[in-house]
Amino acid sequence: MTAIAVPAPVLSDVLVPRLPAAAQRVVRELLLASGAVALLWAAGNIVIPLPFTPVPLSLATFSVLLIGVALGPLRAFAATGTYLLLGLLGAPMFAQGASGWAFASFGYILGYVAASVLVGHLARRRADRRVLPMALVAIASTGVVYLFGVPWLAGFLGIGLAEALAIGVVPFLLGDAIKAVAAAALLPATWRLIDRT
Repeated sequence: MTAIAVPAPVLSDVLVPRLPAAAQRVVRELLLASGAVALLWAAGNIVIPLPFTPVPLSLATFSVLLIGVALGPLRAFAATGTYLLLGLLGAPMFAQGASGWAFASFGYILGYVAASVLVGHLARRRADRRVLPMALVAIASTGVVYLFGVPWLAGFLGIGLAEALAIGVVPFLLGDAIKAVAAAALLPATWRLIDRT
């Protein structure tokens, strides 16, 4: 007989009180998802436009990482999926007030959903509790965003893969490295603090 591994709690399981009544639990879940949507919207709209690429520099990828770690895969999917759906329906959710799908960086937004689920899945396996695994999770999360974003960028602009990488990945690598270091420092430290208290 094999033991079934129980998924580890994520940050929201520990930091946000669980409520006894079913209706209260629904409200809790809605508040967690709404807060994550608001975080992604706010972070995505803190942008620095770069003159040599249609992809703006923003904090959205870092917020996707935080959402996955804090909520786990299912809640992260609900939050990032809601963000995507609202933007597709015309709400100005995306960077610089964009909505819909017909713009060069839309593929990155599709990647947010997949990346948040991956990060949430890895957080449920305690990857956010140690420095090196957390750094690798951050790198993997960014890689998933690029996996969706670069092909969309190339197709939308009608350019080759090499040019899409040059304008859609290379300008952001330093920032990605900084985000990975920040995540690797902050999240395991947060868990150590929680464990002590």
